[in-house]
Amino acid sequence: MLNKNAVPPRPKTKATSTPQTKEEKEQARLAKQKRSARMQLNMAQKKIQKLERLANPEPEIQVMGTSGFGQINEEPEDKILFEPNPGPQTDFLAAPEREVLYGGAAGGGKSYALIIDPLRYCNNKNFNALILRRTNDELRELIHKSQEMYPNAYPGAKWMEKKSQWVFPSGARIWMTYLEQDKDVLRYQGQAFTYIGIDELTQYATPYAWDYLRSRLRTADPSLPVFMRATTNPGGPGHIWVKKMFIDPSTPGRPFWATDITTGETLTYPSRHSKAGQPLFNRRFVPAKLLDNPYLYEAGDYEAMLLSLPEVQRKQLLEGSWDIAEGAAFSEFDRRVHVIDPFEIPNSWRKFRACDYGYASASGVLWFTVDPTNETLIVYRELYVSKVPAKELAHMVLEAEDGESIHYGVLDSSLWHKRGDTGPSLAEQMIVEGCRWRPSDRSRGSRVAGKNELHRRLQVDEESGRAGIEIMSNCTNLIAQLPTLPMDKTNPEDVNTKVEDHLYDALRYGIMTRPKSRSVFDFSGGPPNQRWQPADATFGY
Repeated sequence: MLNKNAVPPRPKTKATSTPQTKEEKEQARLAKQKRSARMQLNMAQKKIQKLERLANPEPEIQVMGTSGFGQINEEPEDKILFEPNPGPQTDFLAAPEREVLYGGAAGGGKSYALIIDPLRYCNNKNFNALILRRTNDELRELIHKSQEMYPNAYPGAKWMEKKSQWVFPSGARIWMTYLEQDKDVLRYQGQAFTYIGIDELTQYATPYAWDYLRSRLRTADPSLPVFMRATTNPGGPGHIWVKKMFIDPSTPGRPFWATDITTGETLTYPSRHSKAGQPLFNRRFVPAKLLDNPYLYEAGDYEAMLLSLPEVQRKQLLEGSWDIAEGAAFSEFDRRVHVIDPFEIPNSWRKFRACDYGYASASGVLWFTVDPTNETLIVYRELYVSKVPAKELAHMVLEAEDGESIHYGVLDSSLWHKRGDTGPSLAEQMIVEGCRWRPSDRSRGSRVAGKNELHRRLQVDEESGRAGIEIMSNCTNLIAQLPTLPMDKTNPEDVNTKVEDHLYDALRYGIMTRPKSRSVFDFSGGPPNQRWQPADATFGY
């Protein structure tokens, strides 16, 4: 049977950080040894308890409660079939959110948890689950694991090979099949499932399958909740969209309202709905590490294999890092180094902004300041919007600044191009509204030069221990976009311009001004929001 105490309600998780100093490293080493010793002690205690139970002719009986996995069978305690590892595996099984991703390092027990999770509902005849892998060959592994577990948990459960489904004595069903291409979701048109799980979600290049299958999630039985669950490692064709959907919106382990992966806005009921404006449902990301699986971690061999991998694969599969992707242009980006907590910027520090404008795609505006102690460049604010006219964007920028002293602004130089023979350029329209700019550097080789300058600023100074550029944690879109930008395969000296790179372009425009705590490009004279006419030779600065 399954232990009634196996899944406690929503245990809290603790944030961790990578030790930097020798003392911190030593403390981390001792803590690791302590955790290992506790695991060994726990396993030894379990063995002793089992021997004691074998010596007792009348073993205790444990019955799963409805708060755990539901009523299944009464079985002796020494026949417990599965007990989740403490930490993330338990968190995943206990999570009440509508959509949950269990992801991160390899070897954390993710796939096993996915096939165990739906068993709690298999005493209900109305339960109908769907578990997917991308290919049939990959699916075999899940089927094999289920054949080891399901008949023991529910005597009489049968695997129907032709229908690719498990049928349980209650009438409940768990389908196990593959979904190779997006169009394959049409096989489930008209069907309803109470539980949908996908193993290795990042193998899907787009969110189409995930979004479509959400429409198949429903039940007429009020006693059955509806869930979508997924497991995965970082990397793969779908790394970016999965990261946007589950990783970027919130701190790992914390529930959050589902957001639109394009705009980042919370998904809400439409205006004429009785629940207009209310969030639709919640999500959660449960991070996984090899350390979570004591049986695999203690052996040491698997960890050694992961340590031998190239840098990108090692960070993804061993550390469970989502801030690095295969072919990433800026693999040196490290959230622990380059992301800082917001703080109040002294009035004496120089500030400026940079913008990459787009209407149909997106407009990205970044605000910068320079720490005069070591000339570290700090990004302290972002604005990321789409389908906003130039004049309206100008007002949004000025409203965000709220009268603070901005010493100069850099705007994509293409916005000075005239639209035919009449009318001001987009840049001039913004300047007339009081939002002053100067053109960005778009000379030959400027893109490569900007990329190289960012590489330089991402490096950490040995004396100060700080990087040449830092980003405040409130700039969530930039933090999400920067580490996943891929290199251009035809030109490794540049990033792939076919991906979402508007904030990167704004960042590049800003850093290529070579900002200092006092800059020759500073605006001089007049209040920060003074109106300027497009006829001015300086175009507003």
